[in-house]
Amino acid sequence: MRIGLIAPPWVPVPPPAYGGTESVVDGLARGLVAAGYDVLLAAPANSSCPVPRVPGTDEAPTSAPVCGNGVTELRHVITSYAAMSDVGLVHDHTLTGPLYRQRCPDTPVVTTAHGPFDATFAPIYRAMQEVSILGISRHQAASAAGIPLAGVIHHGIDVGAVPVGRGDGGYASFLGRMSPEKGPRQAALTARAAGVPLRMAAKLREPEEQEYFDAEVRPLLCSDVEYVGELGWADKLALLGTSFALLNPIQWAEPFGLVMIESLATGTPVVGTPAGSAPEIVHDGVTGYLRTGRRPLASALLAAADLDRTACRAVAARRFDTRRMVSEHVRFYRELLAGPRSLPRADRSRVRAS
Repeated sequence: MRIGLIAPPWVPVPPPAYGGTESVVDGLARGLVAAGYDVLLAAPANSSCPVPRVPGTDEAPTSAPVCGNGVTELRHVITSYAAMSDVGLVHDHTLTGPLYRQRCPDTPVVTTAHGPFDATFAPIYRAMQEVSILGISRHQAASAAGIPLAGVIHHGIDVGAVPVGRGDGGYASFLGRMSPEKGPRQAALTARAAGVPLRMAAKLREPEEQEYFDAEVRPLLCSDVEYVGELGWADKLALLGTSFALLNPIQWAEPFGLVMIESLATGTPVVGTPAGSAPEIVHDGVTGYLRTGRRPLASALLAAADLDRTACRAVAARRFDTRRMVSEHVRFYRELLAGPRSLPRADRSRVRAS
């Protein structure tokens, strides 16, 4: 089986810093090759994922708007599909690329919905014809009204490549994007209420991120609440592993929180809000705590220091490793090639989820 993977055009694969979708595509590509499959990857030219890649794609821009640029994405999609004529299956991780699947009329096309099925994105997925759509959490799938999902596969990371941390830094950490839905303000307020130091690493590149930071987060910084910038992979893992807890008070129904499984892989428990996919990732009282409100979150943050870090690592290895993610994708690909391209809506209870 030769599999074509199409990544978005905005960030290299793997990403040098922030980039959840690109991290997942990188792990899937490497994992498929390690499992003995041929892979052709369409990604920005400055990507470094060590698999065969589609030539002629542009370098990722140094900064891209949140919703990207339609002309750039269309050019990327056309180049990508033109090179996929000899693959057995295309797995497209862009948003609008599958709308152009007629460029490979005889090739099954799969797309993973990395974002929410909200008023902006749901109509795009409803417009996709003869495309198998995968979700990334049960909570996200439950919101896919009128969109026939073919399955749900949780993300994974290479847990074995993540160093185990000792959690002895004496601080909690926050990791994400400087935006209201990620909850950096709530993280700072919670840490101050608990009386514990907090180190915050976050993407801060777009104008709206800077405006939010200046208005809502910067005033809360002090000697115990520090913003340390946007970190690369190794520095990010060091931050997580040295912290006694990841503070992740998301303020939206996040489809999947990759940072949570990265934290668990280092052995660091997660304290956050029970929004979106969080209850599917965090086992309350074992690998972290999920609470609502500043005082309950502050109490949970203090209690997290007593949780078993070995259990956190073990859960990450069992439920969120790349090998599990790859094996579930391979099983899905084989079922797709052997039969119908999507499950009826009535059969959504059969979707895969760890």
